[in-house]
Amino acid sequence: MTGAEGALRARALSLLGQDDALAGRVHGIFDGIPPRATAPYVSVGGADGSDWGTKDRVGREVRLTLTLVGAGHAIDDEAAVRVEAVAAALRGPADGWSVVAARVMRTRFGFLPGGGWRHEVVVRCRCLVG
Repeated sequence: MTGAEGALRARALSLLGQDDALAGRVHGIFDGIPPRATAPYVSVGGADGSDWGTKDRVGREVRLTLTLVGAGHAIDDEAAVRVEAVAAALRGPADGWSVVAARVMRTRFGFLPGGGWRHEVVVRCRCLVG
């Protein structure tokens, strides 16, 4: 994982952790899939990067997956709204990188076989060095 991917994951974890409304609705916010967590929780998943930049600045395009996992037969709409709001707020400084664009590219919802549900948000972020 290159620097932009790690910086973006850290920024997402920080923003999710600072969201008091979300914290009151989930049991935890995790870097990756937690081995033993009770739903509902949020995990920051894969960060796939590729080269991107401008004529005079080096950059990376990173697709970051944020997942809200819940229990029961219905989605917690407020928690999903909070996750998507954090996704839109990823713009800004991130550990030596500048996130200049953040856009939700895809959302996916599905029920899990053993009960519960999963709401995934894939965010495309464009990052420039400095």
